[in-house]
Amino acid sequence: MDEGNVAQQLKQMTDFIRLEAVEKAFEIEAAAAEEFQIEKLQLVEAEKKKIRQDYEKKEKQVDIKKKIEYSMQLNASRIEVLQAQDDLVKSMMDSARKELLYQSRDHQSYKKLLRILIVQSLLRLKESAVILRCRKEDLELVESVLESARNEYAEKENVYPPEIMVDRHVYLPPAPSHYKEHDLSCSGGVVMASQDGKIVFENTLDARLEVVFRKKLPEGEEPFVTDNSRLNYATQA
Repeated sequence: MDEGNVAQQLKQMTDFIRLEAVEKAFEIEAAAAEEFQIEKLQLVEAEKKKIRQDYEKKEKQVDIKKKIEYSMQLNASRIEVLQAQDDLVKSMMDSARKELLYQSRDHQSYKKLLRILIVQSLLRLKESAVILRCRKEDLELVESVLESARNEYAEKENVYPPEIMVDRHVYLPPAPSHYKEHDLSCSGGVVMASQDGKIVFENTLDARLEVVFRKKLPEGEEPFVTDNSRLNYATQA
């Protein structure tokens, strides 16, 4: 083989190798470009997902904040309404207490009321012997209606008239006074208890007023009985 043929063959081999190298480079470049595009798309999608998550998170935070603010405003409005109601009830209570004072100053009307309160107390306790407490200024009026109250109760229950012992050592507090606003006071009525003191029935005008306002019951509803308690409104004479 002469030198010309050898050179031609070498050139053909070189051209083939070069062409194959170029094609391989193209393939590598194309694969790299495709991989880059895939990775870029993945990064873009990941960033989009992160942005969406951040947006949703912030949107939820804004929604929660709005709900909290609305709840706070609603609670504030409710508190204002409740405060207004409370102020109204207190005002009505004060007016009612003033009316109670006028009631106890009318001796004829108050005397009749005391008898009714004593009969109601006897009907509630249903005891054969009871202890009664009243205001010191009401003692004479109470004693003047005891007999009729005992007989009325006995007739209603078809029993013997009960024994009513008036406590002359401990009285209910006196009527409210502008000069002693912070002292205990009682607008009138009676407190009755069983002999052992385990059952106490507060039938004072103040207690009945509390029933009307606190329990939101009709005015004709009876006050409650407290078991195993001591006489309220008790002060040393």
